[in-house]
Amino acid sequence: MLNRETYIQRRQQLCSLINDGIVLLFGNNESPCNYPANAYAPFRQDSSFLYYFGLQEIGLIGVIDTETNDEWLLGDDVDVEDIVWYGAVPTMISLSESVGVRNSAPLKRIYDIVKEAQDKKRKIHFLPPYRHDNQILIMDLLGIHPSMQREAASMELINAVVKMRSKKSIEEIAELERASAIGYEMHTKAMRMTRPGRTEKFIAGHIDSVAYSLGAKQSFATIYTQHGEIMHGSPSMNVLEDGRLVLCDCGAETINNYCSDHTRTLPINGKFTTRQKEIYDIVAECHDYALDVAKPGVKYFDVHMAVCRLMTERLKELGLMKGDTDEAVMQGAHAMFLPHGLGHMMGLDVHDMEGLGQIHVGFDEETRPRLDQFGTNCLRMGRRLQEGFVVTDEPGIYFIPALIDSWKASGHCKEFLNYDMLETYKDFGGIRIEDDILITSDGCRFLGEKRIPYHTKDVEKYMEENKE
Repeated sequence: MLNRETYIQRRQQLCSLINDGIVLLFGNNESPCNYPANAYAPFRQDSSFLYYFGLQEIGLIGVIDTETNDEWLLGDDVDVEDIVWYGAVPTMISLSESVGVRNSAPLKRIYDIVKEAQDKKRKIHFLPPYRHDNQILIMDLLGIHPSMQREAASMELINAVVKMRSKKSIEEIAELERASAIGYEMHTKAMRMTRPGRTEKFIAGHIDSVAYSLGAKQSFATIYTQHGEIMHGSPSMNVLEDGRLVLCDCGAETINNYCSDHTRTLPINGKFTTRQKEIYDIVAECHDYALDVAKPGVKYFDVHMAVCRLMTERLKELGLMKGDTDEAVMQGAHAMFLPHGLGHMMGLDVHDMEGLGQIHVGFDEETRPRLDQFGTNCLRMGRRLQEGFVVTDEPGIYFIPALIDSWKASGHCKEFLNYDMLETYKDFGGIRIEDDILITSDGCRFLGEKRIPYHTKDVEKYMEENKE
């Protein structure tokens, strides 16, 4: 948990951003895996609840009255039978005091609080729910069917939360640095262990163990696959093959739930082939170029497009693309190779606040994504950068056989793509390089004191000298 005063100040600021009514912030309950007593572990609290109340216990609801500044923490104290199985748990009174909340009560008090607000015709603000148990509770409280709750969620509250959570404080940046430090250990472990003959799952298991051994956990399910052209490829029992590439995308979540997200693409035998190096070096150049362009006041959409133009130029030099660069990018031809955005927000969520609606988090009125174009319809971040934002920088080049076949059959962007040459790359896979960057007062910088090797010579050198 962060400093007690941090949560008090956050709730006070939230009150100042909401005109009237009460705010309901629902914590999470345990999520059963295959029967009620066998829950997915470790438990993960709702991120917005964590941001304002900081508590990890299950079954809590935070209530804030934006007019009177009264605050409530609602939840039930455990009984002796629970203590037998799980040990002593702090009382609701002590939990409330630990984060500076004046009032606590059993969970059922929520019905009285909501009814009183409804009787007075006051606004009741809640965020879009994503857990079915909370959706059912909202239906009981407010009579809104789960299928309608995302639309009924308070835009005023969503905008306030996005405004506050987007800019990271010094405390938060320190936590994100810790997450990046653990991410470094996870990725360098993968680099030391990657070699022909081992399975993808074997390496992925060791990667995850690093996070857990350092008191953290994965910030998302680890991606470690020889099919790097699959954006979210899960590790399989496939054996690592000499001469192929393997893509490793993983990150850590600290004990205070701040996340990191890095990607590296490795030569399984420790040496890039000439063809692999040609494509890899383009991705590395694009990755570094984003650091030169990103700064306060610049739209991240423009950073993305600048990277796309650079990528197109370099792919033209290899003969994979052709024609006018600006026109090719405008028509979306580059999305054959880069079908996703350059990055996303980072924080308490690895895709920070995505559950609130990506259109509200990553965009604003002047930066709406083109939903009608392949590639730009997958952008998660396009708004103007501000000091304190943390975003990912993750360009990639992928050769997706089904996409090549589909575009070739329809003749899509044929004036910009060399389909004959693309046919020879169908067995290539994909390359992505990703780091987390903090927007500073005059530019940006990497998070994490140690840099996971990513230039070809550095990758090869590290893998040669640090084998396990």
